[in-house]
Amino acid sequence: MKKSLLFSLIFFSAAGLFSQNADSFFIKRIADEILTNGQAYENLRHLSKQIGPSLAGSQGMVKAEHWGLRLMLESGADKAWRQECMVPHWVRGGKDEMWSSQLVSANIPGKPDARLIKRYYDVVALGNSAGTPKAGLSAEVLLVNSFDELDKRKEEAKGKIVFFNYKFNPTFIRTFQSYGDAAKYRGNGPSAAAKYGAAGVIIRSMSHSVDNHPHTGATRYDSAYAKIPAVAVGLRDADFISDQLKKGKLSVTIKTNGYFLPDTIGHNIIGELKGTEFPEEIVTVGGHLDSWDNCEGAHDDGAGCVQAIEILRTFKVLGYKPKRTIRFVLFANEENGLRGGLKYAEEAKFKNEKHVLAIESDAGGFTPRGLGFSGSDEQFKKFMMWRELIAPYGCSEFYRGGGGADIGPLNRALGTPMAALHPDSQRYFDVHHARSDVFEAVNKRELELGAINMAALIYLVDKYGL
Repeated sequence: MKKSLLFSLIFFSAAGLFSQNADSFFIKRIADEILTNGQAYENLRHLSKQIGPSLAGSQGMVKAEHWGLRLMLESGADKAWRQECMVPHWVRGGKDEMWSSQLVSANIPGKPDARLIKRYYDVVALGNSAGTPKAGLSAEVLLVNSFDELDKRKEEAKGKIVFFNYKFNPTFIRTFQSYGDAAKYRGNGPSAAAKYGAAGVIIRSMSHSVDNHPHTGATRYDSAYAKIPAVAVGLRDADFISDQLKKGKLSVTIKTNGYFLPDTIGHNIIGELKGTEFPEEIVTVGGHLDSWDNCEGAHDDGAGCVQAIEILRTFKVLGYKPKRTIRFVLFANEENGLRGGLKYAEEAKFKNEKHVLAIESDAGGFTPRGLGFSGSDEQFKKFMMWRELIAPYGCSEFYRGGGGADIGPLNRALGTPMAALHPDSQRYFDVHHARSDVFEAVNKRELELGAINMAALIYLVDKYGL
């Protein structure tokens, strides 16, 4: 009996070791293929340079969708299709401007004693924001550092342009905490100011960069208050305005042109590898195909899109036949409506689909550091068991809390476990929603490593389930 028990322990220990070695070997094959023959970087070059900005409703959106569908099929999808959804169609409508004017002494003999000088500020209208009158909006600036300060100074806000000078918290090492802390001023600031009769809003850009690029992003109007124009200003100009207001009053003129057209048709682009044993169980991986109109969107989220397609290509090249169905999704309209993610979840619920995991890459194409996971305690324990296999490729930090805007609706509708790739975030908000988010800001090797880490997790979930 003792010999039999000892033999069983040795057998199962050896089997477990063999399985782990086999997994390690296959993940190494994934890495070698991507690092040697990867197409993600060149695919991103085409998406960034040949298609460019792809905001929902724009011609760029249509071009990006055609590109994504074609590339899914070329990369080996068993099938690929477009999933229709209605998307908002906000148009910037022209150049966004802001300036102040002041009289300065000429001090030149025979010339008038003073002249009017304009100082222009680097600004960009917030996404979904209303435009100014054609001649622009001119008013005195009221600087506040928080919503609490606005509430205390509400009597001063009427007719003014409120400047929310709320800074990124520099003490947060994970910069998404800084973003989460500050982004409420972009999202809710215009309506908070309109509540007290403000005529317009300036937002300090959601960044801690040292340049002066303004960063756009969606705002949300409360229907109870007027829709007032809103711009984000570059950080150096934000500091200049703050310094000027310490010396006295400052008036500025804002000129923006934003407006909405009727909703139009957009699409999620979906490719699929059909499962061989459990085809009814679905693993979803993806990023969002839309980008803001003021940038190429290479990091946000061209990187996530090409990483998903690279995983598809690699599995096909290696002859991998998944047990479960793997879907590769390029989501529509994440930036200013989330209609793609909502549609994907709605259809999954209607069809009573079984989604075992959804993983998203929407934090840039930087060096991978970790993987976050949201699921049950038992599922999280299984997830943690795979850290040793994935860590050699960059993601050594495994922790609770994974997901993303596009896969969140799937989690809420079906309770689907979620994961997220967490690259190094220190440079992400230098380029996020700014004109500096271009192809040249992406490093080829970092981009590929992100695809490797996600592919490894998908392989393990596909093989062992959750």
